[in-house]
Amino acid sequence: MTQKPKKQLNNYIKFTTIAFQMIATIGLLSFVGWWLDSKFPNEYSAYTVIFSLLGVILAIYQVIKQVIGMSKDK
Repeated sequence: MTQKPKKQLNNYIKFTTIAFQMIATIGLLSFVGWWLDSKFPNEYSAYTVIFSLLGVILAIYQVIKQVIGMSKDK
């Protein structure tokens, strides 16, 4: 019985870590896009849009990869 609550707590920690990784990835790439837009101005803030979308795609890839890894560990 004591094994299950500890394993459940471990899963919560893993998913919380995944959330922070997503925030960091999207935030960092959005910042890079914003910085590029400030150095090379354009009409549509293209660098911010492109790097933000790239951040979302990479964050989703990381989540999928980690969830698959966690399911293989079981």
